[in-house]
Amino acid sequence: MRDLSFEPLTPVSFLDRAASAHGDRVAVVDGASRWTYAELHDRCRRLAGALAGLANGRPVAVLAPNTHVLLEANFGVPWAGAPLVAINTRLAPAEVAYILEHSEAGVLVHDPAFDGLVADALGRLTAPPAVVRAGEQYERLLASATPRAEVPGDERALLSINYTSGTTGRPKGVMYHHRGAYLQALAMVGHTGLSPSAVHLWTLPMFHCNGWCFPWAVTAAAATHVCLEKVDPVLVWRLLRDEGVTHLNGAPTVLSMLAYAADAAPLERTVHVATGGAPPSPAILRRMGELGFEVTHLYGLTETFGPAMICDWRPEWNGLAVEEQARLKARQGVGNMISCRVRVVDADGADVPADGASVGEIALRGNNVMLGYFKDAEATERAAPDGWFRTGDLGVLHPDGYVELRDRSKDVIISGGENIASVEVEQAIAEHPAVLEAAVIAVPDEHWGEVPAAYVTLHDGASATEAEIIEHVRARLARFKAPKSVTFTELPKTSTGKIQKYVLREQARGAE
Repeated sequence: MRDLSFEPLTPVSFLDRAASAHGDRVAVVDGASRWTYAELHDRCRRLAGALAGLANGRPVAVLAPNTHVLLEANFGVPWAGAPLVAINTRLAPAEVAYILEHSEAGVLVHDPAFDGLVADALGRLTAPPAVVRAGEQYERLLASATPRAEVPGDERALLSINYTSGTTGRPKGVMYHHRGAYLQALAMVGHTGLSPSAVHLWTLPMFHCNGWCFPWAVTAAAATHVCLEKVDPVLVWRLLRDEGVTHLNGAPTVLSMLAYAADAAPLERTVHVATGGAPPSPAILRRMGELGFEVTHLYGLTETFGPAMICDWRPEWNGLAVEEQARLKARQGVGNMISCRVRVVDADGADVPADGASVGEIALRGNNVMLGYFKDAEATERAAPDGWFRTGDLGVLHPDGYVELRDRSKDVIISGGENIASVEVEQAIAEHPAVLEAAVIAVPDEHWGEVPAAYVTLHDGASATEAEIIEHVRARLARFKAPKSVTFTELPKTSTGKIQKYVLREQARGAE
């Protein structure tokens, strides 16, 4: 007899519940198309039935923007008994081919916008997967399929493989499990306040950490998904107003894009924004607050199902000065409600003092940490030598238990023996009224070893000189932390809006 007090945790079960309890309510808005939760449930089960015979248990890769197709894949692929591999849509053909081959994908579902990319990638493979093109072929498959829903017997079974950005070599396949995604989704519901009345706008790519587990979180809350193929500020502002959007996620660069868009104006309702990556500058936080956005800073990695930490806001901070609130909001915070306690450790793996000054590496473990790297046991062992995953990020632990990121270990600038956190310099630069965003890297210097170099994007119509930016920083930080050069340019970014500092480093090396 089946154990009546145990059911394997899987995030796809949230759609069963949403269809049962909220079946007649709108689940998905994708352009002119709308589907209820009952219809989404049926479509995902039919997708599972269609894919099961094609994949035969092998991974199903999806190359698509934030449309209903990728959203449906987050449920239909696991129900087919196959792991999901959501592919970054900005990758080159060789990179897509590598992921298809390394993941051993049996099926590739793709958006017609990527016909050329797919043809090029498949041409590089000796054993390409079966291909399903979104649109007529996809809809025919669903219409003719027998609904299916395979439930995992082991909640720690492989749910999906998410490939890292691969900026320092070949991308690694991060293995997610059903249990972790289920719990992480619930944590996101709790921390962001999702409910049946919420409307979530998909400004974060669903291919990034499975959209931080929000395909499942939004569904768990029976909220509405509003799909968005591209983050176009004009379209985003229209959807914010027309669809009654209450929630969105994105990198700080997405916040900058919205905050200073031509259509930006105060909203009639509060919009809850979760942002990860580099800490949002106090200037951005002030501007977003004026427009009606309530910003929460998160921290995580592909290896942690997205946000493992949250800057959990305390009500007693509401009475603080605006500048002090901005400083607190920029901290990465504490483990989310299903995480283990976050540690900051030294080179020997010992905890650093909680004094807000001693720098160590952020270490994580728990239910929302990966199973490991796909087909790479050695890399898995290196990443977690003692059962704690080493993030590669440096930070301090404050007396109140909140962690604050100081830098990526490779982004610390060592100038004349002094450590300079590039994020600290970037935030000082961002306080200049003419600055939209900034990135700071280390460049070689004959005397100091290396010095900070700033790359700055200005607001449209604004102006500033190199000397003005340098003096602006010197007025706020120690003089040795000020950049020695300032380049005004557009900053290179990943598809999720994160600034690609390695590109800037390559440019700097080429200019030497």
